[in-house]
Amino acid sequence: MTETADCDAPQMEAGTTGKVRVWDPAVRVFHWGLVAAFAIAWLTADEVQPVHEVAGYTVAGLVAFRLVWGFVGSRYARFAQFLKGPGDTLAYLGDMARGKERRYLGHNPAGAAMIVALLVTLSGTAFTGWLMEEPGRVAMLPDLPQIVAPAWADDDGDEQGYGERGEVGGPLKEAHEVLANLMLLLVALHVGGVVLASFRHHENLARAMVTGDKRAPGPGDIA
Repeated sequence: MTETADCDAPQMEAGTTGKVRVWDPAVRVFHWGLVAAFAIAWLTADEVQPVHEVAGYTVAGLVAFRLVWGFVGSRYARFAQFLKGPGDTLAYLGDMARGKERRYLGHNPAGAAMIVALLVTLSGTAFTGWLMEEPGRVAMLPDLPQIVAPAWADDDGDEQGYGERGEVGGPLKEAHEVLANLMLLLVALHVGGVVLASFRHHENLARAMVTGDKRAPGPGDIA
């Protein structure tokens, strides 16, 4: 084995614990920070607007960081390591349905597809929320589709379609809420997938995202 291959291979912990470090600290902080920020944003929507906005900006910042870290981070954080094509993802889902899926040390193909879906949906949710904060922001984007066009006046033409804090009503608010609700569905699917994989492969994946360590790869596992 070459030196380069040795550097890229998962590193065993000191001692004979049979574990390898998979998730670096940045990935772990991102993951749990995003969980907390999204939960706060959801719980404070239409209730505590300043907190909601701070949580939304935190989500946007974390997503931006993850996009960068996906190119320059550690091995299992990189998109090139875990993103697969549609064929591989469908094949993995078929194996899951038959209970024959292989264990991946990093993200499996289904998990990778979920990461993409979560990042895209979070980006859309944060972007529509940002547009809603100031009426003039939509006007800066004349080529946006009609779904994010502001309601400049009510039926009588007397008032703007913005709330007290400058939030855009109508289609833009609906788009923001649809994306937020889609996030809840994706989160439920993600949690379900984590529970299923933990059961099938006899390891606590949630705990691994806290410690960073997983069971060393065995025969048939994909590292």
